[in-house]
Amino acid sequence: MAAEDPLVSAGNGRISPARGGDATPVPFLEIGGLGKRFGSVQALSDINLDIYCGEVLGLLGDNGAGKSTLVKCISGVHRPTVGTIRCESREVIISSPVVARSLGIETVFQDLALIPNLDAAANLFIGRELSWGPFRGLLRVMRDRAMEEDLRQCLQQLDIHIPAGRMRVDSFSGGQRQAIAIARAVRWKAKLVILDEPTAALSVPEQRKVLSLTRQLASDRIAVIYITHNLLDVLAVTDRIAILHRGKKAAELRTKETNEHEIVSAIMGTAGKSSS
Repeated sequence: MAAEDPLVSAGNGRISPARGGDATPVPFLEIGGLGKRFGSVQALSDINLDIYCGEVLGLLGDNGAGKSTLVKCISGVHRPTVGTIRCESREVIISSPVVARSLGIETVFQDLALIPNLDAAANLFIGRELSWGPFRGLLRVMRDRAMEEDLRQCLQQLDIHIPAGRMRVDSFSGGQRQAIAIARAVRWKAKLVILDEPTAALSVPEQRKVLSLTRQLASDRIAVIYITHNLLDVLAVTDRIAILHRGKKAAELRTKETNEHEIVSAIMGTAGKSSS
């Protein structure tokens, strides 16, 4: 009898992280039987996935595999057609990005959602500015110094180095902008950070810094979903890998127990298939 293919056996089942001790970790987010339909198009079907604090989960798949749709369901952009999402053991309905943020879910999209003509502190607090005023909602004054000090502490916590002062974000390098976007997620007490192609179009040194930041998030007990097409990034930074193919979960793997060939096979939908 042929040896069981680890990719096929993984299928749409769940794999918990490898941890020491006897205690079974409780997922921060549990996705059960999730599906999303757009008219006649079935974008996602029967997705089961657990996401744990202190772990980097790689989310892979070819273009059109369903990665973006799944992330938008988690971050409140789309409502799933079927299925459940449980956050910290409680079933939730993530009806909007505001609800997602209230649960501690922050998404760093590929465009970073930064305003280029504002400085780093203003981008860190955009939409959630610190202000003061004697009348609620009227004549509010921005607490610029408090926001700048808050930024300094946040960057120090993450060991991020950017130019001092009120330099506009459009004068920063790509890696520095990515760091600001990640720092914003951490500042607002994120428990889950979703990184969408975080190293795309970055130089090699900046890619290394982003990978280091990603691992630091995990070491701070933050759950991370890392979306990328770069297999070297996947093998370097993730603990587990979930692979989507045509809207279904094709495989879920522990990074230390797999290799590039197996990952590519799952992405292409050829895992466990022999050539004729």
